[in-house]
Amino acid sequence: MSSFFEKVITVYGRKPVLEALDDPRLTCYRLHLSASNKAAKILDEMQDIAGQKNIEVCFHSKLELSRISRKGSQDQGVAVDILCPGFSSLEDFLCADRDRGAQRLLAADGITNPQNAGMLIRSAVAGGIDGILWPAAGNAALGPLAIKASAGTLFRAPLIRCKDLAVALIQCQQQGFRVYTLAADGSRSIYQQPINGDSIYVLGNESEGVSQAVQSVADECLHIPMHNGVESLNVAVTAALIAYLER
Repeated sequence: MSSFFEKVITVYGRKPVLEALDDPRLTCYRLHLSASNKAAKILDEMQDIAGQKNIEVCFHSKLELSRISRKGSQDQGVAVDILCPGFSSLEDFLCADRDRGAQRLLAADGITNPQNAGMLIRSAVAGGIDGILWPAAGNAALGPLAIKASAGTLFRAPLIRCKDLAVALIQCQQQGFRVYTLAADGSRSIYQQPINGDSIYVLGNESEGVSQAVQSVADECLHIPMHNGVESLNVAVTAALIAYLER
């Protein structure tokens, strides 16, 4: 059952929840409503759609719902669990049959801006990245802002959930992955680094870069060639450049 819930993301807020319920591309698992909600047309619409699609509806106290949404001040008394088939735990990912040639992963290390998080995921999905390592702590919540910035691609992203990124990277290295960080003073360009095996590219915090804990376990630091005095790129642009590297 725990592996099932690794594939679930909870969306909150009346408009986002109604849009999710009404989207034929999404598989909604359970609708959560606060028992203290006042009657409203939008709530009736949610329950009607849930009934038509055989989605379980659960009523909670306001406090219980805030624990489910994790945003009690913003959930507006509603939340919905959405099943994302591409999501997995790190353990499940490493145990799965990965005999599909070299795997290329991205890893998020302190991406705190939800818009950046969403755009990063959109770039990764568009570029065919095999997985996005997403630690529970240190990164932006995958809530409405990230979902909107991802243009809905978050729901079908190959997101690999883990608790501690440095520990997760070590586990991946033990399975044959090489870990690369990115910085202006990296030893080689990303275009000079041959991709002939399983690799992970770590994308660091918007202002501070890759954390020291992750730097200490990385195999090599690479750089992206920059011109005309530009010092850095948005993390989503960096994700796109890596995603579209020739295999």
